Amino acid sequence: MSVIRLYHPEKIEDHTTSLLNKEHAHYLVNVMRVKRGHNVNFFNKEGEWVSEIVFLEKDRVEVKFLNKLKLELPKKNLELAICLVKKNAMENILQKATELGVENIIPIISDRTEVKEINLDRANKIVIEATEQSNQLIPPKINEPVKFKNFLESLNDKKLLFADIESKAYLNKKNVKQEDKIVLLIGPEGDFSTSERQLISKLSNRISFSISNNILRSDTAVITAISMINFILNQH
Repeated sequence: MSVIRLYHPEKIEDHTTSLLNKEHAHYLVNVMRVKRGHNVNFFNKEGEWVSEIVFLEKDRVEVKFLNKLKLELPKKNLELAICLVKKNAMENILQKATELGVENIIPIISDRTEVKEINLDRANKIVIEATEQSNQLIPPKINEPVKFKNFLESLNDKKLLFADIESKAYLNKKNVKQEDKIVLLIGPEGDFSTSERQLISKLSNRISFSISNNILRSDTAVITAISMINFILNQH
């Protein structure tokens, strides 16, 4: 059996025991069918620990945390600002953005977004599961949806990388650096309105770039753009 990793937001200390919540207990007993004595890894922003199951019944599982395996990792300073799309595409975006290491996700309501809200409980469950699967420690924070103009006003000193279907420029080492606080902006299907584009063009900390000669779906654009940024950052 492969290593089971579960997110445990509460503080963990070596050689202490913890009664797991019903969701984790159900998963371990009924889905993974673990036995007493089995090892399970738990992680949070402070690191990752190996534990041993010391008590197990149908709806009650208790573990003992043994020792720390992994320390807290430095943050990437990469955020995703994504105009809301329909449920299936949005859930794919949440999953893939998490796997690719985004630390913050900002859902945006623009002039042309058809969807105006997001189920935050469901969204947080998706990013936690993706964090467990991708061997990371900290699930990205998912913000409440914000109107596009308000989002731009909140950027402060962050560098905005705008995936622009009209741009012919490409990202390079000169405009993407490890020390930058980066926000990747992906527009709605149908692109930003003229007035929204004018607001973007006025930003001094904005870099527009092309991700494809083709018109991409929002979820494809997210994966492509984050992969480009990660490739450049990993070259430093």
